[in-house]
Amino acid sequence: MLSLPKALGRPLTVLVQYLVAFKERKWGAWTLIAFYISLLSGIIVGLQYDYLNPFYSTTAIDLLAPYGRFFRALHFFSSQFFFFFCCFHLLAIYEKTSTYSKLEWARLIGSLPLILLLLFTGYVLRGDNTGSSAGLIAENIMLAIPVFGSSLNDLFLSLSDNGLRKVYIHHVIALDLLLLIFAWNHLRTYRINIRDYLPLVAAILVFSVFISAPFEPDRLGTSYISGPWFFLGLQELLRYFPTLIAGVITPLLFLIVLFSAHPANRHFRIIVIAMGLSLCGYAVLSYIAWHR
Repeated sequence: MLSLPKALGRPLTVLVQYLVAFKERKWGAWTLIAFYISLLSGIIVGLQYDYLNPFYSTTAIDLLAPYGRFFRALHFFSSQFFFFFCCFHLLAIYEKTSTYSKLEWARLIGSLPLILLLLFTGYVLRGDNTGSSAGLIAENIMLAIPVFGSSLNDLFLSLSDNGLRKVYIHHVIALDLLLLIFAWNHLRTYRINIRDYLPLVAAILVFSVFISAPFEPDRLGTSYISGPWFFLGLQELLRYFPTLIAGVITPLLFLIVLFSAHPANRHFRIIVIAMGLSLCGYAVLSYIAWHR
């Protein structure tokens, strides 16, 4: 009979090999590739988009614009890949960030919620059942903020009074500029040659040919609408707690933990454990919401 250490030896060796392979993969380059594709396809889609008639505009892009369905799918999926690759890249270089100053770390981490906001505003701009509901929930959350809620809503959303005009401006201009400002010091250290990553480019293009970007028209008799995948846990949390606690305080606490997770922080281990437990809890809530 194998001893316990020897029995665990091979699985641990395989795990270490996977971790080494994970770190050695060029996630930073993959992130930039997805980012470039997202920007270029976003320009093409944006030229066909009308925020005054979002639902019909999105429908027209899919059905009437030449290759419109492909370019909308390309923009949608490359944006999702951009976020995932960015997270993987952060995990792969996490140990190296111990040399970053607090300001550099804050800028790097701040790019993650900015990317999520870009993804979220993209969902809202679709104008379909999911997008409209997500925008309404976001507006109610913002209005629940004491004192400043109304002013923040007027600045960022104001869907009830201005439709999607402000959301569109933030999606195509403000959030992109902020993301570049936050990530610029990190981005300029990377130099990539597109020809070295043609298989990745081809994979994203082929994926977008066969898989359409989601679009959910109104359905009669629907009593529950699932939001964007990253919004599901928050949506489920809103079922159990007041809007201020579930929609404002809880995300704010997680952001504080995320910004505090610098490897040089003396409470590093406690913070990482808290962040891991938070992500596991959010995954469970998302799973419940997904199957509701």
